[in-house]
Order: sequence, then C-alpha cells, then structure tokens
Amino acid sequence: MILLSDPRVAAVPSSDDGDPLVDLRALPELRLDGRAADTAGAYARLRAGVVDRLLAAQRDLPAGMRLLVVEGYRPYQAQLAIFTGYRDELRRRHPDWPPQRLHRETTKFVSPVDVAPHSTGGAVDLTLCTDDGVELDLGTAIDATPEDSADACFTDAPTIGVTARRHRQILVDALGGAGMVNYPTEWWHWSYGDRYWALISGAPHTRYGPVDPAAARSIPVPAERQGPPVRTR
Repeated sequence: MILLSDPRVAAVPSSDDGDPLVDLRALPELRLDGRAADTAGAYARLRAGVVDRLLAAQRDLPAGMRLLVVEGYRPYQAQLAIFTGYRDELRRRHPDWPPQRLHRETTKFVSPVDVAPHSTGGAVDLTLCTDDGVELDLGTAIDATPEDSADACFTDAPTIGVTARRHRQILVDALGGAGMVNYPTEWWHWSYGDRYWALISGAPHTRYGPVDPAAARSIPVPAERQGPPVRTR
C-alpha cells in the first residue's frame, strides 16, 4: 500500500496543463451532495478531465445506480486545517507514537498539504446512490477514519458486508476503468492528474498542480443546483 506520505509521491514532477475547473452545480448529469458545501462553492469544482471521467464511469454503472459527488476542490488552508486537526487528535489518543508513525498514520486519512490531491482540483470524494437519491451501503460513512472504523474504510477491507463489498467493486470497476486511481485507505477518494495518480499510473509528471483559491473563486458561480435530499440506508 502506497501512502501519500511516501517520498515517491512528493518526488513526482509537478506541472499543470491548464485544464479548467468546472462547477458541478451547472452540470445536472452528475448528482451533487451538499454535506461538504462551503460558502465559496469550492466543494462543487473539479477539473474538466476529472468530470469527463466521472461521466464515463457513470455510464458504466449498473442500471439504477448513480455517482453521488460529495467534495471536489479543497483550498490549501482547508486541507491544512483537516491535516493538523486529525494529526492532533491522533497525538492525543496515542501520546506514545513517535513523530514518524504519527505522520504516517495521519496520512492514512488526510494528505500532507504539499501533495494534496484535492487542492489540485483533480480529486473527488464520492459514493453511490439510486436514481432517486437513496445512498447505498458502502460499508462505512464517507470520511470514516481508520482509527474509528478499525480500518473498514480501507477499500479492500475484509470486514465489511457482502453488499458493501459488491458496491465498492462496482466503484473500482467503473472509476478505474475510466482512468482514475483510488487512495486505498479511503474507498470514496478517487483522483486523476495529481501526483498520486501519476505515481500509480506511471505518468512522468502531473497534469494538475495546486489551484490558487483566488483563481477558483473567479469561476462564474451558477444558480445553486441541489437535488432532492439524499437519504441513507
């Protein structure tokens, strides 16, 4: 398992081909959930190449299923706050952990800011739902931590039920088939064009570098588009 703390991830050369950010609130083909919504609308933005791959993956889903996008672009400061918050939580729980282990365990759930996929606009957190918006069983909630889920958030976790395992495999087949890569400690996290994608796929460099929050805010924001409330089961 390659973690985002692995030096090979940071060693991938970073470049940006200028692929624009797309606001999913203007794209009814993809269902967008509001649980991670922020006032600037960052959560609803993804690079155009990622959007194309999500649409391709959705076309490969079984009848009656749709992707449910929860979060896309995440600015640097938001990423830093999540990273330091989880690191400090683990430090309180495990005061005996040396710094190296603390850093490694933190990165099983949150990327270090210098290689953060979400900050490039190339990463997305998502799940599956039915056509009418009922969220399907994937074994854990999105953002379940390794600590609190006993590693059931790992994509290949052996402890989840048969239905959840089948749904995870559907995600793997559809999104992997569309050219995206999964972060193996988070079944919901998929990316394209970032450093982690480049390392796993063998690309010589990234397609996407970090996006300046000011540039992201300059994208015209459409009238808010929210689907019916998502229900869980």
